[in-house]
Formats: sequence, structure tokens, C-alpha cells
Amino acid sequence: MQWFAAALLACGCVNLAEFPDFPPAKDYVATMSCDLSADPAGCRDTRAGWAVTYAGAVGGGYESQNRVALCLSTGCDTAIVEDKVLGCAWRHVIVGAKHVATAESDRAAVERFCGGSALDEADRQTARDQAAVWMQLVGVTQ
Repeated sequence: MQWFAAALLACGCVNLAEFPDFPPAKDYVATMSCDLSADPAGCRDTRAGWAVTYAGAVGGGYESQNRVALCLSTGCDTAIVEDKVLGCAWRHVIVGAKHVATAESDRAAVERFCGGSALDEADRQTARDQAAVWMQLVGVTQ
């Protein structure tokens, strides 16, 4: 699925405006210069591939969803605007989607990025609510 989304974006056959219930990928790109990052090259690479990665996540791609979750949770070397609640929500989507590749590490990531040391109860509930919406949009049934 991820390669399919990447191919569609690359050929110009589709853009993220076709995913109207998801914010556009560009909304998550940080404005701070990558030159100020601890890893400028990594920051630039993340930004260069963000639209394809995000489209893959929205399209249901496991690897892309993991990357989006990580970048939203950590900022990926200042490439992406950090939003721990949305990063947590994507973690719930990953586990809820029951991808073939889903591993115990994905369940552990929910605890790490959504647990009490990362978010308070109100933020955890917001993340669960957002994840429920996204799971419906990506076709996950519970």
C-alpha cells in the first residue's frame, strides 16, 4: 500500500487534498531551519519524504504509520512539528489496524508514547478519540 501511495504522489495522479478528513501533510512540517537541528541531513531527508510518508500512513501503510507516529511524537530532529497527542493517536491506529507486521513493540510504543509519563489522562483520551476517527477513515473495523 505504501509504494502505491508513493507512486500516485510521484506521478501527480493524486495529492493529499484527496484525503479531506486528514490535515494536509504540509501542516506538520516545522518552519525552523534544518540547519539548527542536531541532525540537519536527517531533518532535510524527513522533510523531503514527508508528503509520501504521510500519504502512505493515511493509505494504511504500516511503515508509514510508524514513521508518522514517531515524527509527531518526537519532531524527527525538528523536521516535523511535535504533537505528542497526535503521535499517540497514530500509535493506537497502528495497534488497532492489526497489521500483519504489528509486533509487541507496537503495543509497547503505545505505553511509551501514550502512557502516564508522556501524556496526562485528558490528552490520552483525546488521542484515543482521534485514533477512533482515523481508524474509520483508513478502513479499520474494531
